[in-house]
Amino acid sequence: MLAPAKNLDFGKEAINHGADAVYIGSSNFGARISASNSLSDIEKLVKYAHFFRAQVYITFNTILFDHELAQAEKLILQLYNLGIDGLIVQDMGILELQLPPVPLIASTQTHNVTPEKVRFFEDIGFKRVILARELSISDIENIRKNTSIELESFVHGALCMSYSGQCYMSQALCNRSGNRGECAQPCRSHYDLIDSSGKIIEKNKYLLSMKDLNLSNNIEQMMKVGISSFKIEGRLKDLSYIKNIVSNYRQTIDNILNGKTNLAKSSLGKCNFYFVSDPEKSFNRGYTSFNISNRDKNWITYDTQKALGKFIGKVTKVSDNYFEANGEELNNGDGICFFDSQNKLKGTQINNVKDLKIFPAHIEGINPNISIYRNNDISFEKKLQQISCDRKIGISIEFKINTALLTLQVTDEENNIINIHKEGIVVTAEKPDSARLLIIQQLSKLGDSSYYLINICLEGDKIPFIPQSVINSMRREAIAALNNLRNQKYIREKKQFIPNSAPYPDRILTYNANVINEKAKQFYQRHQSAVIEMAPEITEDYKNKVVMTTKYCIRYQTNSCPKDQKTHNFKVEPLYLKDKYHSYLLKFDCKRCVMEIIYEK
Repeated sequence: MLAPAKNLDFGKEAINHGADAVYIGSSNFGARISASNSLSDIEKLVKYAHFFRAQVYITFNTILFDHELAQAEKLILQLYNLGIDGLIVQDMGILELQLPPVPLIASTQTHNVTPEKVRFFEDIGFKRVILARELSISDIENIRKNTSIELESFVHGALCMSYSGQCYMSQALCNRSGNRGECAQPCRSHYDLIDSSGKIIEKNKYLLSMKDLNLSNNIEQMMKVGISSFKIEGRLKDLSYIKNIVSNYRQTIDNILNGKTNLAKSSLGKCNFYFVSDPEKSFNRGYTSFNISNRDKNWITYDTQKALGKFIGKVTKVSDNYFEANGEELNNGDGICFFDSQNKLKGTQINNVKDLKIFPAHIEGINPNISIYRNNDISFEKKLQQISCDRKIGISIEFKINTALLTLQVTDEENNIINIHKEGIVVTAEKPDSARLLIIQQLSKLGDSSYYLINICLEGDKIPFIPQSVINSMRREAIAALNNLRNQKYIREKKQFIPNSAPYPDRILTYNANVINEKAKQFYQRHQSAVIEMAPEITEDYKNKVVMTTKYCIRYQTNSCPKDQKTHNFKVEPLYLKDKYHSYLLKFDCKRCVMEIIYEK
């Protein structure tokens, strides 16, 4: 289970709440320009993660200009020397650099949708491929049957409208490249849908704003078809999101793994949760399972691009300064939102709750029968602001008593063994039972350490009296020694990239191959492909080009799909999306079941 890390603290909490690995941006070249981190913080996170045998991957998944490649090469070596476990890349120019033996992971932005593409990355020596979010279970199963490389899939978080790496809308509109980590998110804006006669089919709606992904009910099925890494989106989300969502997936995955002998989580440690996770209480725009199983029309919300929160109930009564509602109880300080009579999203805070009466800061717009959503659960957030989980490694303790020699042996889950010896005069205990209890009590006091006790055993014919200070000293010495041993014994996977000439699946590459440097051109030439057009970041040519390719289809959404015999509400095509300044032509490729958005002006 792979979790996002905005920074060092977020990364630690993701690990505390059960992540087997985290992905984090370094000081540059990550696909979230506002989520960069110092080398010092990455080093600290690596050390923290490795203690639990969790891994740290660096997002190095932007495309790079020629003048940036030397800096990138230096930075990759620095990151490797800090102990990172993998590098997530999009730009194939990176593979022409002098790389350390760091495992490579193909970013979802390399448009991994076919067995041929995934097999290519396997053939050239990648460790793992992150699949496109748009793939169905049958698509994944087909890829697994034709490859043996590790497969990773997103399971939770924000969804891009476009296939990752294939969106140029932000770059075309305001020179902010999504492939450079600077996306302005024009898909979250509102548009008019207009047919060729000029008729407005939908006006001022969020026609491209996807709901958030939630595949928590599909994890076991995804395991069966070959996914071995489940990725949570959210390097820009807040800390409560990390705690809540990571813990939810940790428990979901553990419940599936329980009793299975052929599968296990890839890290160590037991998580103790001090709250009940609920994904609906974290930021989301409503949830969808997207295209994983059955296609439906539950992919977007026309009326808002914002998070609604959790549905609470419906308003049953309204007075001058309070309302009543059915469903879950609200509390003082909660935030709520609702759609008013004009279908505009409104929000307010709850000032007071008395019996059935709910007193909001603003009553305007709250009418009978409207739906109420809680977008800030004050009680839940307070729990998450505290210590909400701890993660500990299991240990077994043996305390051996042999005349004048005491031996404390501590063994952890990986069978790392520490022996601490203490010589001294052993005094026969006047109360052996009390002496035994004292030893067990003091050795069991693991406190703020990263360990929990699996079992404890005392060996010896006679239980002597041992001063409490001696027992505590031996315990502290053993824990410190075990910490050092665990840090020393982490074995990092090394995988040296060795260039070869395995053929790339596409022989002719245009702008959507995202090539902006000469090294990338060299890479594709070696793999028998010709780059005939550079990326838009170089050419600045967008007019009449596809700026977004999406699995989402407005035809299907508006009951106008010619392949669906149940629908017959055909529009006068072509169709257009328009905002105040721009116009986009919609093109439908029914064979591939995708929609293309073409920038006109």
